[in-house]
Amino acid sequence: MLSGTRNLKPETRNALSFLTSIQRNSELAVVLEGISKLFGRFAALHDLSATFPAGRLYALLGENGAGKTTLLRILAGLSLPTRGKVRVLGGVDPRAERARIGYMAHATLLYDELTARENLEYFRSLYPERQKMRNVDALLDSVGLARVDTKRRVSQYSQGMKQRLALARAMLQSPELLLLDEPFSNVDVASVSAMAGLLGDLRDRGATLVVITHQAEALAGVADEWITLRSGTIMKREASPGGKSTSMGNER
Repeated sequence: MLSGTRNLKPETRNALSFLTSIQRNSELAVVLEGISKLFGRFAALHDLSATFPAGRLYALLGENGAGKTTLLRILAGLSLPTRGKVRVLGGVDPRAERARIGYMAHATLLYDELTARENLEYFRSLYPERQKMRNVDALLDSVGLARVDTKRRVSQYSQGMKQRLALARAMLQSPELLLLDEPFSNVDVASVSAMAGLLGDLRDRGATLVVITHQAEALAGVADEWITLRSGTIMKREASPGGKSTSMGNER
């Protein structure tokens, strides 16, 4: 919710929120300036520069070892570049913007001994400063877990169910930047379609999404842009047919 708008009428708040989303979409969600990430002598990312306009869904493609997960971790503020600068959501350091960033790792990182609700309630407690937290029941419903036995522990979930719960956790604080590493892994076809539609809805509400996937067909008709990494650099950027145009600039 916008600061200072709590006493306004609901229709006025909604109008302000809509105007804010339009303004956000005209800004840059991510700016990378000469980013390199070294692990010993191995360069996972090499002199990578790019801008990601806000309010779009970016599908990040590339073979294993291309640098996709490394880039996502840097955007999430979980890893620092060896060289270069990264800015997200208008800030300077992603670590200062973590409350506004949702991150889903390739590993689900859930607490197996807890139920789905207990997992979400725990992670919800980590961001008391976020006013715009999502309703837990609504989140479970959005990822198709609302009808699961409420006493069932996550250790009893299938891998696909865990993936869906991890996505719900990443959306918990209504992030403005949502970073997903292989969210469709081990998920059945029907759930993949539902999850892709959900990601499209989040984008339409003004969020920016960067999604690593080896299942490009899952985001067909949903992604605004396809970005291919190879050997730590961006080899290709393509707008989806009918998608939003983008300026390629001097990206490398």
